[in-house]
Amino acid sequence: MTYIVTALKPEAQAFVDFYKLAKSKLGGFTVFSNANIKLIVSGLGVKNAREATQTLINHYDITDDDVYLNVGICGASRVYEIGSLLEIGSIVYDGKERVFNEKKRRLHCLDEESSSDEHDLVDMESYGFYDAVVHSPAIKNFYVFKVVSDHFEPRAITKENAKTFVFNVINDINSLLKTKDAI
Repeated sequence: MTYIVTALKPEAQAFVDFYKLAKSKLGGFTVFSNANIKLIVSGLGVKNAREATQTLINHYDITDDDVYLNVGICGASRVYEIGSLLEIGSIVYDGKERVFNEKKRRLHCLDEESSSDEHDLVDMESYGFYDAVVHSPAIKNFYVFKVVSDHFEPRAITKENAKTFVFNVINDINSLLKTKDAI
């Protein structure tokens, strides 16, 4: 099973449209699923992402073949092209860096939107996802994928942009996961 955590409904809608997922509820969260995928929409912020991810972990039996993904948009410096897919390997939150793949990019997880280019890459949920999966020893495969949506201009992002950015990289995510033997 592939478990996906997105913050926003438009990010989720990309997967819903691509995989024809059906809508349901789990706890206080919206879930979309088919026989191979369970996707939960967390809402904004670390706390919501942690709770949504933990809800998936608590509700479904975890097998060695399961893959947990955090997929969503992120702000980035102008070094990164809008629409670029990035695999994250470390998350900086609350002044501490958590490294889970030293060969991949570092992301700063912030508690509020940023229009400052103080960091290279930023989002608002990745640490909550990470915190939930690393505290579940049964989870062997987890990945964080972000799509560059803006150059620190969060107010410029529309729902349609967010959906399109994610939709355009789904095949790339699948290809990356196949090279890791994760799916």
